[in-house]
Amino acid sequence: MPTPPAPWSVFALDVGDGHQLHVEQSGAPDGLPVICLHGGPGSGMSAGHRQFFDATRYHIIQFDQRGCGSSTPRGGLEHNTTAHLVADIERIRQHLGIDHWLVFGGSWGATLAIAYVAAHRSACLGAILRGVFLASGDDLRRFFDDSHHHAPAIHARLAALAPPGARSKLANWLPAALLTARPKEQAALTTAWMAWENALDNGPAAHFNPPAGDALAAAIDKYRVQAHYLHHNCFLENDWWRNAAAAMTGLPVAIVHGTQDRICHPDNARAVHTACAGSVLQLIEGCGHSPFAPAMAAALGEATGRFAEDGDFSKP
Repeated sequence: MPTPPAPWSVFALDVGDGHQLHVEQSGAPDGLPVICLHGGPGSGMSAGHRQFFDATRYHIIQFDQRGCGSSTPRGGLEHNTTAHLVADIERIRQHLGIDHWLVFGGSWGATLAIAYVAAHRSACLGAILRGVFLASGDDLRRFFDDSHHHAPAIHARLAALAPPGARSKLANWLPAALLTARPKEQAALTTAWMAWENALDNGPAAHFNPPAGDALAAAIDKYRVQAHYLHHNCFLENDWWRNAAAAMTGLPVAIVHGTQDRICHPDNARAVHTACAGSVLQLIEGCGHSPFAPAMAAALGEATGRFAEDGDFSKP
């Protein structure tokens, strides 16, 4: 994949409620506009995501969501819901004077992409969804509880931080615990959560370097934002995605998901594909959740290339 282009515009956008969003633009100023939505919730934007777009053809817009990355206040939870984020995306589009754009999102970014396109379909050229997260109870149970056998020792260290009665129901216990814990406990919970996520995505033998100092403080803020969303069911109704995905029918929609994704199950991608008639589903054999695995990165680059060329994803 090509080296990600450097941004040619970086600015702060005041969206009210005391929040300012960090926004970056890169690629071709007169190119095909694409809004690239980061995951988490709480992760913050990644310059690496720019490599999935031809910088001579795409005008790439990225931002740190409320409370994330370089947006302020970092870790801010008030006035921070999915509805706020959907409104923020639309505010960025209007601020930049963009009529229509492609929407690209992975993991939580795919959740947000579906919600945004359903709410603002007329502003959207299409969507690319990667590693789909549906913000469902099944998603959380699979991640926190049902996958314990993939790295039992690492999962046991996370579970040991919970009261005995909650150790088999971390999906219910952990988000609320992180939000209400004292600073020392927040650090322990955050580090153990990160180690579990790393093991689940990269394998139990994968190296994990616990953060310290400023990096630990930033990680706690990130995971508190994530806990805030998960504790509130991401501020979405049960099965919200069915009508939202159906609302995207008729737009070009590509869904790309790894067959070995243990963070977000491939069944999520299949479900959205079924609900969104005419969407194109590509399951990438042997890939997990990371967008940067060679086969996954290649598939994403091919999808954005096809869209820039043809305006859809139906042609091989």
